Amino acid sequence: METKEYIESGILELYVYGLLSETENEEVTAMAKNNPEINAEIIAIEKAIVALSSSFSPFHSVANFEKIKGKLELKHAEVIQLEPRKNRSQYIGWAAAVLLLVGIGYQYNQLNQTNTQVANTEIEKAKLEKEFNVLKLKNAANETSLAVVRDIKNTVVALGGQAVAPESSAKVYWNQDTKVVYIDATGLPEPPEGMVYQVWALKLSPLTPTSIGLLEDFDANEQKLFAVNNANEAEAFGITLEPKGGSLTPTMEQLYTLGKV
Repeated sequence: METKEYIESGILELYVYGLLSETENEEVTAMAKNNPEINAEIIAIEKAIVALSSSFSPFHSVANFEKIKGKLELKHAEVIQLEPRKNRSQYIGWAAAVLLLVGIGYQYNQLNQTNTQVANTEIEKAKLEKEFNVLKLKNAANETSLAVVRDIKNTVVALGGQAVAPESSAKVYWNQDTKVVYIDATGLPEPPEGMVYQVWALKLSPLTPTSIGLLEDFDANEQKLFAVNNANEAEAFGITLEPKGGSLTPTMEQLYTLGKV
């Protein structure tokens, strides 16, 4: 609507007389702020009403006013406090904002719980996979041990305890076809720190020892079954306790087990 049409519509007079609804009042107020012509027209209407009221209002002096008041027996009445109108839309807006924040907080909490559950599941999965792999390795080691023990082609050589450790024992499983040699060291005590068991293939005439391997990572090998090098033409086997890394020749004072083929 054009400004002229809006002024001529009569809505401004109703606004000045206070006969519009709250929504219409707010609309006119907004229009007056943004349109100088409308604002000027409102001021002109107000001035005209004041001038018109003055022309019809009789003048009364203070004395006459007091006389009239006395005759009417006017008394000071108690001032009634009017409560401001409550803006329901404002409260509804605040309530909606609070509900929105509560909803966001709930969703955030649910997301955190879900992320935690996923992380815990991944950790549990990794743990189970690790345990499964360990079981697979143990199972493979058990199968290897059984295969070695049950192989009828293996020559089994029992090694008895010697003076330094009479209670010690060991077994050699020697397959002369495949040249594979396994040492069953379950009868040997745990080697001291910094020491390692060394296996020797022996020729007896003359006595010639040849190192065929070390029993390393002794404590980690649960089966205590160790693969060593080919024994060639061994006539006996011995196991000594040597410094870590092994020795070129056996330390006879540390001869734990010995046995002939």
